[in-house]
Amino acid sequence: MLDYHETCVESEGGVMSEPKTPTPSPAGDTYKGWVFKWTNYIKGYQRRWFVLSNGLLSYYRTQAEMGHTCRGTINLATATITVDDACNFVISNGGTQTYHLKASCEVERQRWITALELAKAKAARMQAESDDSGDDFPPTSAPTVPGQGGASQNSEVQSALRTLGSKVEDLSTCNDLISKHGTALQRSLSELDSLRLTGEAGDKIRQVTERATLFRITSNAMINACRDFLALAQAHSKRWQKALQAERDQRVRLEETLEQLAKQHNHLERAFRGAAQANATADNKSTAGSRKGEASDEDDDNEFFDAMEEAPEFITVPADPQFHKRSSSNISGFNSEICPDDQSLNDEPLAMNQESPSQELVPLKKRRTRIPDKPNYSLNLWSIMKNCIGKELSKIPMPVNFNEPISMLQRLSEDLEYHELLDKAAKCHNSLEQLCYVAAFSVSSYSTTVYRTGKPFNPLLGETYELDRLRESGYRSLCEQVSHHPPAAAHHVISDRGWTLRQEITVASKFRGKYLSIMPLGTIHAIFEKGEHHYTWKKVTTTVHNIIVGKLWIDQSGEIDVVNHTTGDRCHLKFAPYSYFSRDVARKVTGVVMDKTGKAHYVLSGTWDEKMEFSRVMQSSRGGENGTEGKQKTVYQTLKAREVWRRNPLPDGAETMYYFTALALTLNETEEGVSPTDSRRRPDQRLMEDGRWDEANAEKQRLEEKQRSVRREREREAASQRTSSQSEEAVDEDSDLSLKSAHHDNYEARWFSKCEDQITGEQVHLYKGGYWETKDRGNWEDCPDIF
Repeated sequence: MLDYHETCVESEGGVMSEPKTPTPSPAGDTYKGWVFKWTNYIKGYQRRWFVLSNGLLSYYRTQAEMGHTCRGTINLATATITVDDACNFVISNGGTQTYHLKASCEVERQRWITALELAKAKAARMQAESDDSGDDFPPTSAPTVPGQGGASQNSEVQSALRTLGSKVEDLSTCNDLISKHGTALQRSLSELDSLRLTGEAGDKIRQVTERATLFRITSNAMINACRDFLALAQAHSKRWQKALQAERDQRVRLEETLEQLAKQHNHLERAFRGAAQANATADNKSTAGSRKGEASDEDDDNEFFDAMEEAPEFITVPADPQFHKRSSSNISGFNSEICPDDQSLNDEPLAMNQESPSQELVPLKKRRTRIPDKPNYSLNLWSIMKNCIGKELSKIPMPVNFNEPISMLQRLSEDLEYHELLDKAAKCHNSLEQLCYVAAFSVSSYSTTVYRTGKPFNPLLGETYELDRLRESGYRSLCEQVSHHPPAAAHHVISDRGWTLRQEITVASKFRGKYLSIMPLGTIHAIFEKGEHHYTWKKVTTTVHNIIVGKLWIDQSGEIDVVNHTTGDRCHLKFAPYSYFSRDVARKVTGVVMDKTGKAHYVLSGTWDEKMEFSRVMQSSRGGENGTEGKQKTVYQTLKAREVWRRNPLPDGAETMYYFTALALTLNETEEGVSPTDSRRRPDQRLMEDGRWDEANAEKQRLEEKQRSVRREREREAASQRTSSQSEEAVDEDSDLSLKSAHHDNYEARWFSKCEDQITGEQVHLYKGGYWETKDRGNWEDCPDIF
């Protein structure tokens, strides 16, 4: 059976079968040459130029890059070198850096191994000489993990002290023997001396006696010195250990910093070259697009949508702050389109009614601020795959290792993290002002996703989730899983501050190799009592990158139209996809608020993970610079930008709590009086939150099988009802077969009813009422047993 790495090389076209690489050449302390390096599962081994110098092994894509771009460096002083087979060898620093290398032949591999071992020994010797305090630990030990490395190093110190103590005891035993035999020897010499020997024999006896005495004194001094050293080492071992650990941590931080700086330098260089190519001719543009695939190396953890930065649809320039005081005469280069809006917005924040302090709602319940830390469980993909052999795709249980301990219904409720934007919108007097806040709210719901790579639990059919914040924030939220095939969740929020929010979301996904596209389907509605303004918008596409290999990261891309169906006002938002060659900030969002005639009144800009700002448009023109495709850009003269929304900081220790926000930490907190179908009562989700993942996996499989059994029973009942309503003569063999094969389901949601939306014409589930009244009565007899 072929070696795995050898198989990958063969798939690359047999490049290893006839090596054409030159023999590595030593130059003083420097050794360099071509070696094949494992990159990824798609490209396999790729030829790289390696340089060994001063105890550092660096590599480049070509020899020409040596002067400006280093692709990676590993310090041999702390590295291990292992040999796989005749041509393969591995170099690892015990941390994040591991190079799987392959020489063109066994002779070349041996040359590299010899050079690397010599360089490693020399680097370790130089490091030991430069370390004033000495390094009693093995040079290949990896950086310690807090809470584990300290204990292991302390054990090493204690073990070294015990060994040293035993050696001193051995020396003490030898000293006793030396003393015993030395005394006997001196006694014998004294007896010889008493014989009064004369001449040369007497001189020899005296010389031997003096040397024996000196030897005994020296041995005693050595034993005493060793005993003093042991006592001193025991007294100062803790201080030495702390100082050594501090030096090791500092070294690790410096290495990580240097690596990050090298990557940033490399990215900036490539971005500069890409931007230069983007401004060239059309042929150069196509060439740049084709080179993008060649430029992507194993050092890049990300995949990018496009090779060139998209040109902005409009340009904003600062306007004179006193512009609104001037006449409406034409200005050179611009068409006069002065907005006739309320003058109170010229250079002031959006106008809102002031709320008296006596109306502020004070939280009556103290919510939790922490959940159990996420366990550090390794994920064995083979253990998952072998359990899937021979099973239907729909019955394959996905382990909770991919999840976060909240359900999709709770994730939908997280859209209310910044509900105060809707509170402010409800108090606006002007519909265009209100639209700015609604647009900002539509963007704010994505801010919680930037670090959240975990998958929420799929709700069971009939599962609900309530978020009652009436006393704290003035709203009540209810979600219910209303359909399972396709999965759909209905959400309804009512606020006593003058607004209602409802949505029904169905998620479609497409796996595209290295990334997963998640496309939420459905419309979100926001209705305000004042002015009866009704807004709708949809969600953009979420992309999860590096599904197969690499660090997961999330991007949002697409366009949103927030429409006021009462006035015809509209806000067009654009979420720019991440581009490697873009000179703009990452995760950028831009938008324009227009009235029903298409006249711009506000410009929105910011990022979906940080903040949004708005600027009042004082004048617009189509006379700007031409775009990359010959289209004219719209130029907006705006007043100073004002912040409309900013993301709340994450709680302390969020990285160990699935990067949950302050609201997300409270979503799964147990509460009395909730429905038996509430997500808080879901056992597998609760077990995962408590860190009992093995039990959670077993419970998750039980719940899914129970749901399948209930669905099959409903399908049988529905088929039986249809069959009984037809005459026996009308049912032939073909129709009977279709009844058996079709998946008919007569399920009806408990708190939502299906109807046609009057605004969009879609079939949606609307809240039919009764939930909160049932909760007040505490009567949940009509709720199904789904857990």
